[in-house]
Amino acid sequence: MKLRSNEPFWLVKNGLINSYPSLDCDIETEILVVGSGITGSLIAHQCIAHGYQTMLIDRREIAHGSSSATTSMLQYEIDTPLYELIEMIGEQAAVDSYWACSNSIDDLGKIARKIRSKCGFKKKDSVYFAALKKDMAWLCKEFEAREKHGFPVSWIEPAEIEERFGMVGTFGGILSKQGGSIDAFCLAHELLHYNQKRGLVIYDKTDLVKKVHTKNGVTLTTEYGNTIKAKKVIYCNGFESTEMIKDNFVDLLSTYAIVGEIAEDDHSHLNETLFWNTAEPYIYMRTTDDNRILIGGEDEEFVDPAKRDSMITEKTAMLEKKLKKLIPSLRFRTDFAWAGTFGETKDGLPYIGEHPNFPSAYFVLGFGGNGITFSVIGMEMVAANLKGKSHKLDEHFRFRR
Repeated sequence: MKLRSNEPFWLVKNGLINSYPSLDCDIETEILVVGSGITGSLIAHQCIAHGYQTMLIDRREIAHGSSSATTSMLQYEIDTPLYELIEMIGEQAAVDSYWACSNSIDDLGKIARKIRSKCGFKKKDSVYFAALKKDMAWLCKEFEAREKHGFPVSWIEPAEIEERFGMVGTFGGILSKQGGSIDAFCLAHELLHYNQKRGLVIYDKTDLVKKVHTKNGVTLTTEYGNTIKAKKVIYCNGFESTEMIKDNFVDLLSTYAIVGEIAEDDHSHLNETLFWNTAEPYIYMRTTDDNRILIGGEDEEFVDPAKRDSMITEKTAMLEKKLKKLIPSLRFRTDFAWAGTFGETKDGLPYIGEHPNFPSAYFVLGFGGNGITFSVIGMEMVAANLKGKSHKLDEHFRFRR
């Protein structure tokens, strides 16, 4: 399944940072991580830090899947509003999920600093604004839920949004003092390079064609007939997990994004904030560290690569039009445009945990708009699982919940 079309901005910007060999022999390991994107690289980082013999593989070049196409916005907000999530899974579970996402942003910053990353990690505010007047009622309800549970939020009026950010036609929104942005493609490469020096074994362009799971371990066969024996496999393969798991646990959608040319205009009034709105589908926007505007959205409920790719020109025009309407004074010319596939779950939460059909395996599948923060939470959950311990979010992120 193709993840992206044309060339995403991050892939062109960074180029081929590091390359690794494909597997050409039989091998045994304590832990095998499948997937080299930001999720897999974080999980491998955790496993190495805890002293496990760890190997990582990917069917593509490193991080050339979703991590090359992500907009890399770090949000604590889950796609399901807090007040709705409380109604769905209970107050404590919903609040714990939101706080875990919030804390993960700071945790990711610590990791970036520890490995001296050049991924451009930066803490930012976030503005979640009403796209339509009718959205005000539930957005105010959402604000009250977050404020009640101690999240650093304040209400921002339309006049202030226009004065501070040059955005017109909004109806007010929630200003959060917790968010951030990174270059996830870059960070994934840096994490793998850092941990390779500490014993992580890495193979790319290594596709699995057969998997035999038992309670005593897993035996996997590659397309070239080599075998990998592992005591435990951790699958970090995103929506490609649907090729394995036949449960109807995630809906796949196509999304679109564009990045403008490097601007001569001063974007300092936008640089410290992430923006997204209440539209369905919603749009989201940020600046990059080289003074570009990135805007995405216009999701469609299909994943057919040819159909998806054929709409890039049309979706680019629609995103440009929405940006112009939102910030009339902004000078913008598209430099990169691409499409990607992502997963949407029934409650906006990820799937992290064991699956009854796959003994000796663990899944870290951070679906939704904040998949990166879910991946950081997954590090803590994996650490507990490998030690035979439980985690307070196990029940809420499990399969067949």
